[in-house]
Amino acid sequence: MSTFSTINADLHCHSVVSDGTLTPEELAERAHANGVRLWALTDHDELGGQQRARAAAADLKMEYLAGVEISVTWMGQTIHIVGLGINEQHAGILEGLKQTREGRGDRAKLMAEQLLKAGIPGAYEGALHYAGNHDLISRTHFARFLVEQGVCRDTEQVFKNYLVENKPGYVPHRWASLADAIAWIKAAGGVAVIAHPGRYKLNAMQRDELFKFFKEHGGLGIEVITGSHTPDQYQEYGKIAQQYGFLASRGSDFHDPSESHTDLGALPLLPHHLTPVWSVFH
Repeated sequence: MSTFSTINADLHCHSVVSDGTLTPEELAERAHANGVRLWALTDHDELGGQQRARAAAADLKMEYLAGVEISVTWMGQTIHIVGLGINEQHAGILEGLKQTREGRGDRAKLMAEQLLKAGIPGAYEGALHYAGNHDLISRTHFARFLVEQGVCRDTEQVFKNYLVENKPGYVPHRWASLADAIAWIKAAGGVAVIAHPGRYKLNAMQRDELFKFFKEHGGLGIEVITGSHTPDQYQEYGKIAQQYGFLASRGSDFHDPSESHTDLGALPLLPHHLTPVWSVFH
């Protein structure tokens, strides 16, 4: 596998197995059509789509890394850690992800109760309609229901007015610990990467603490070029990758053709001076 940063690699996207709207096969076709050469499916807390994704990538002659995006609670907020190059059949990570998924159903019912109080009935059943995997019902599924009902014009408006802190439908959930998520990924032979670090509401001191803790526990990379970053943040997190000695990753965080800001494979390439996360795989 080439280590060059000029590879069109997309190492962050979601299928119907979590909160995307396309099947693993449809994602593979879309990635290939957009020029992606190295691909990873990274569904939330779930490895159920990996065999299908790997087979589809092989049929299209794309190189593939098995992936996952693990939900982590850090300093009272949710952080996402991507695992790349993992053994999707490793018992330790499968059990850890199972534990992380537990509680989503109860949380979803509490979210629906809050929305009912805000005058929006039927939210739980409506969200389930959008959840291909009912064990992974999430805010995104509720957001699609609210758009369908005409409560908001799009999911972006939903997340400004609902399902976030101090707004109707927000219910916090305690996810995996950061140390556990990194340990599961490492035990499964993978590399841990902090997803879209520019999205988190951390001050400079908290961010430094996150990066140091992550590195001390064996985390190796951060997403630099991601659909969740602005062009200014590409530069900012490129510098941070160098500062902390992190490998750099690239991924669209694609969920849906109409919802996602960035299509699979459509991001700028990694800058030449950064070391790509895929350089550790041979």
